[in-house]
Amino acid sequence: MVTSSHEAMHRIFQEDAGIFARTFDRLGLPLAEPVAVSLLSPDATELMPVERRIDTLLQIDSADGESYLLAIESQRRKDAGKCATWAYYLSYLHTKYGKPAVLLVTCQDERTARWAEGPFHYGIPQWRSMTVRPLVLGPHNVPVITDPDDAVRDIPLAVFSAITHGHSRDADTMLKALSSALRTLDDDTATIFRELTELGLGTGPAAQIWKDLMAIDTSFFRSESAQRVIAESEAKGLAKGLAKGLFLLIESRRITLDDASRTRISESRDPELLREWFRRALTATTAEEIFAEQPSNG
Repeated sequence: MVTSSHEAMHRIFQEDAGIFARTFDRLGLPLAEPVAVSLLSPDATELMPVERRIDTLLQIDSADGESYLLAIESQRRKDAGKCATWAYYLSYLHTKYGKPAVLLVTCQDERTARWAEGPFHYGIPQWRSMTVRPLVLGPHNVPVITDPDDAVRDIPLAVFSAITHGHSRDADTMLKALSSALRTLDDDTATIFRELTELGLGTGPAAQIWKDLMAIDTSFFRSESAQRVIAESEAKGLAKGLAKGLFLLIESRRITLDDASRTRISESRDPELLREWFRRALTATTAEEIFAEQPSNG
């Protein structure tokens, strides 16, 4: 089952594919900075009744002239069956695109991250025909960003860092640094990263800290009239940002929208409705599933 935190973990790489290169550079594994990034179809299904879908698939054209595929998977827990799926992905992608492929696995739990590093061997003990070694980002190797200046310098990495370390004792400091950094962005971009952070944190103490921080932004304006004006303007700005994020999510999931549906999203000024559509789009396969009417309780 795809969850909101699962979706946020790999969607950050769609917002800024260079984040993985910068992260591994800080870990002493230098990968060339991308000069061009293409979002490819995540569908890895062949002509058989088995559907396989990669979380995110990118084509990376790097500064040193190399071109390769980056398959990004978000893993929440150990899953012995997933190892064979990853082997399939790498083989399939090399066959389909004729390019080398790198598997990147993102985790929020250190034990899961350590497990995901493998290596995973396939064959018999006397002869290993294949070995899969994912690159893994998790709490054990993603930097903890608690300094607002560091967060400003690389906001996508700060978002991913906050999500990855959401259960750590530094969560409060990290989220405060991220909140401060987001104030340096334009409203639309900041809204996307606010939503990704909220989705990635899921539920728990860190999620509540983040919600409280987002509520504090308007606490300095005390008058009733000021609060009303701010609320109205924020609702409009939030709706615009949410609509932009929703379009990005729908595009990444290869869901087709007709003109009426696009207009319905772009003209909506209801943040709660847009959030509901966003949640449905995380698992939907058609536009009808996103816009389905809620059953009445009466």
